[in-house]
Amino acid sequence: MDLNLVGDVGATYARFCLVAPDGTLIAMRSLPSRDYPGIGEALAAYLRAANDARPAQAVLAIAATPTGDTVKLTNNPWTFSIEELRNSVGLRKLRVVNDFYAHAAAVPHLQESERVKIGAGTAVPDAPIGLIGPGTGLGVGALVPGGKRPIPISGEGGHVTMAPANARESDVLERMRQRLPHVSAERAISGPGLVNLYGALCELSGVAASPLTPAQVTDPHTHATDARAKEATEMFCAMLGTVAGNLALTLGARGGIYIAGGIVPKLGDYFAQSPFRQRFEAKGRLSGYIAAIPTYVVTHPWVGLLGAAKLLDQP
Repeated sequence: MDLNLVGDVGATYARFCLVAPDGTLIAMRSLPSRDYPGIGEALAAYLRAANDARPAQAVLAIAATPTGDTVKLTNNPWTFSIEELRNSVGLRKLRVVNDFYAHAAAVPHLQESERVKIGAGTAVPDAPIGLIGPGTGLGVGALVPGGKRPIPISGEGGHVTMAPANARESDVLERMRQRLPHVSAERAISGPGLVNLYGALCELSGVAASPLTPAQVTDPHTHATDARAKEATEMFCAMLGTVAGNLALTLGARGGIYIAGGIVPKLGDYFAQSPFRQRFEAKGRLSGYIAAIPTYVVTHPWVGLLGAAKLLDQP
């Protein structure tokens, strides 16, 4: 059986799987990036564990925007040559794309059970779709109408300048600007961003910040004893609403906004009750326009691999 390979490589995990001729994803595995000095070593470890599989071609979706043969991940020290990696694995063809390009390619193939709708709104057929995903970084992408199929678009929207929506957020971002040369959306809406928000809120409140991880900041048990962690989580959701709403307006994304990444799906019902949707719709004279746009949380556990697999036969 001829097999192909796809990967979804981020700052924290490198996910790989094989793709059967009928498109079925098999041998899915997630490897901690910190356990390997480079993508070549991680990929070699995966293939050994997959019975020394020898795929013919591959698509790797990475948390960066490849512009040439040398690729450097944004929040990961890995750097590699596409051609050298292709040769070392013995691939006939290797395509490297942005991770949210692959996420966008996956959207038309999601089942209803693999997404959760947040708030109201109804998708307009054949309208642009936006994607945003907080994880170790903040991924942003889009899917726009094409000829025979929708066209994925990648970008670096996670690095737009973060704008405050109220005085409290202004104070928090000002604290962050004292430490960072550029306070992008990713500096607030990501795993490290949660810690940044929490630290700034503690400073403003004159209390010592506990050494919390992103998961601890969002943990309801932490919220019971640390008001700043609870506020940081609420602010994270609200700021995500701001940026997601901006994305929807910029794209005219009447097909919907999809929220992926490793953080939001784990928030569950809390996210549905958070300030996200209210902030998403808070666009002044265009509030009515954007209130009609649906928002979804993607719950498919391997959405990047699904999208990468759909790109195997696309030019």
